[in-house]
Amino acid sequence: MSMQFAPPKYAQVMTTIQERIEQGEYAPGEMLPSESQLVRELGVGRTTVVRALQTLAMQGWIEREHGRGSFVKGRPETTPDRVRPGVASTEQPEDAGDVLDAGRTLAPRHVARLLGVEERTLVVFRRRIARQGDLVSAVETFWFSLELALGTDLEDPRPLRRGLRHHLQSVKHLRFDHVIERVTSRAPTEEEVEALRTQDPVLAVLATVHDPSGVALMVMNLALPGRLHELEDVYPVS
Repeated sequence: MSMQFAPPKYAQVMTTIQERIEQGEYAPGEMLPSESQLVRELGVGRTTVVRALQTLAMQGWIEREHGRGSFVKGRPETTPDRVRPGVASTEQPEDAGDVLDAGRTLAPRHVARLLGVEERTLVVFRRRIARQGDLVSAVETFWFSLELALGTDLEDPRPLRRGLRHHLQSVKHLRFDHVIERVTSRAPTEEEVEALRTQDPVLAVLATVHDPSGVALMVMNLALPGRLHELEDVYPVS
């Protein structure tokens, strides 16, 4: 399956509105621009805007009142939620033998697009495996811009004892703000078959980690064997 895609349009609309709320452009209690105004301003379809607003309401950023419009509530308080694959992978410490490879490579087209660099730009990558007991439960690949990786241990194949997120926070003082994930199902690559020791279909998670300003800090691809993983979510119905 081709992995050459940008984040869904509704997710981009959500990010724009979230940033405006956090920057005070849309203050708590104020009414958001109408759906028609957002369609014209952002250059997307009405269905895209509606989906973005519905998701923001579900997450607690805004409140939608039938016949009146959408009103700002502000950034929602952090509440316990299910573990997201992208977040969990950035926080996982590495053990001896987990890191398969690390170094520099030319950015694939989909990675370059998500990182905001030119295709075939030199980037830093880190590939490793995750385990559940004695089983390999995922093949994880991370990509970073050279600028971000400068001064870090991301190119070093030795394990990071406290995880990628802690390493980047302590060395580069970076703040992880939000992650955009896309999950698909596909056949494993030859490299993944060798590491996972199975030809079963995998759940492929392509995720981009952003800082509070929306800058992409890293791109990751997680290959999760379908026989070991399932995704479950709980959400309100409005």
